[in-house]
Formats: sequence, structure tokens, C-alpha cells
Amino acid sequence: MSTVIEQPVEARLVAAAPRMPSIPATLHYDRRDPFAIRMTFPAPATLEGVEVCWTFSRELLLAGLEEPEGHGDVRVRPYGFDRTVLEFHAPEGTAVVHVRTGELRRFLQSTSDLVPLGLEHLQLDLDRDLAELMRDAC
Repeated sequence: MSTVIEQPVEARLVAAAPRMPSIPATLHYDRRDPFAIRMTFPAPATLEGVEVCWTFSRELLLAGLEEPEGHGDVRVRPYGFDRTVLEFHAPEGTAVVHVRTGELRRFLQSTSDLVPLGLEHLQLDLDRDLAELMRDAC
């Protein structure tokens, strides 16, 4: 069984430059890091011209589908019937994107099929992680 789920989504940039109002983004989930989701934006869509990847909790994305969630760098909230807003806050500025809620729900269902919610801790190998950390310290 695969340990990674990747799903392309269309993100619509709010108040974006006219050259790219919507961009392809990729949602990524790896059961080796069972609490986290990554969302990657391609280089042409970023101010720096390099691929940008944001990491945030699966729980944040799930909760944000129903009501506003997040107080840090990543915030999620519902928008109308079929959209979800994701805000990414960085020192350089804030990116606000809309994603179809159905796409996010399908992705989250796939992650839950791989690692059920509430059972993420069973995927962790603390002994291996500690050994790797200690090896790097030497």
C-alpha cells in the first residue's frame, strides 16, 4: 500500500496579478508524517519564482471546511457553498487562495482511508526518529 497521497487542485488566487488568476497546486500527504499536509505552489505562481511548499495540520484543514480556523501562518475558512479559503501569511506578504471544497474533501477522505483520524500516532516510529536525531548530532 502506498504511503503517499498527492492530489492536484486548482487554486484561485485572490487579488492576484492578471497573468495568473488560477494556478495548479498540489496537496500532499505522507503517512510517515501523519499529522501534516503540504500544499505546493509552482514557481510561476510565486513572487520569488521558485516552488513554494506550505506545511500545516490535517486537523486544521478539516476544521476549516466548517468554520474559520487558524491563528498563525496558515488560516482556513469556508467561503460560500463550494469554496474554501486558505490564507498563507509570510513576512513577504499574504497569499489568499480559493479551492473547491469538494476537492479538499476528496483529498481528506483519501488521507483518512490511509491513516484514520485519531490514529496518526500509530504511524510514528519514535525509536527510529530518535536514533536518526542522535546520529545527526554526532
